Amino acid sequence: MTTTAPRDTAPASRAIRFFRFPLVWLVIGIVAVGAFSVFAGASPAIALGTSALALVVYWAVMRFVAGRRMPELALRTAGRDALIGAAVGAGFFAVSVGAIAALGGYHFTFDGAAGLRALPELIAVTIAGAVTEELMFRGLALQAIERLGGKWIALGITAVLFGLVHGANPGASLWSDVAIAIEAGGLLGAAFLWRRSLWLVFALHATWNGLEQAIGIPVSGHRDPGLAITSVHGPAWLTGGAFGMEASVITVVISLALTAALLIASGRRARAAVSD
Repeated sequence: MTTTAPRDTAPASRAIRFFRFPLVWLVIGIVAVGAFSVFAGASPAIALGTSALALVVYWAVMRFVAGRRMPELALRTAGRDALIGAAVGAGFFAVSVGAIAALGGYHFTFDGAAGLRALPELIAVTIAGAVTEELMFRGLALQAIERLGGKWIALGITAVLFGLVHGANPGASLWSDVAIAIEAGGLLGAAFLWRRSLWLVFALHATWNGLEQAIGIPVSGHRDPGLAITSVHGPAWLTGGAFGMEASVITVVISLALTAALLIASGRRARAAVSD
């Protein structure tokens, strides 16, 4: 009778631990998902197709590299969370643009048939951009950093990084970087922490960008055809100037109030989960 010597599993175990370290799967995921972000401004079919592929790649990295489940992509609550995100984004947009318009900063003119022809591209680009950016920043970066330093450090770092990556956009400035970090990075991070759903932040992000483009306001410095043309009047602190509404002080103040409300809701939700 012969016996088989046990195989040395130490190298395999070390490899698993290495790839499951948060910074490792973060880098792999950012590179893999980020490769699809360059197609976000392509034709509608290509933009939507590559954003769907980015979702598949995110799933594969989390499943096979990070070795974790993905409740943030739960299909059971996807529709509800997307509707909540769209409602938050639309409400934030309506209050912000309404306040600026009431102060004389914006006047709108419907662009007729030209605007309607731009609608398919508008929808595809906003969805594709939102999906790829949220997979990288809230799906990968925030969750990886949170595992290492906690949610507050993760929220702060991802917000700052989100502002910095928009620094190369047309019309960007130090102020626009700060504004984007607060009102987009901070708000989207808080929204994710609230319900731990990527569907929610996909919808919030896409709704904000889509509505902004639809009425003819530059989206983080990029002006593309929409359903209306917006004429801008008044100082840049009010209107955001050439960068768009994200650089308006009005928008930043409103976002701070909304972010605080979402963080309070997030804390209550976490405490309720612990007590159950």
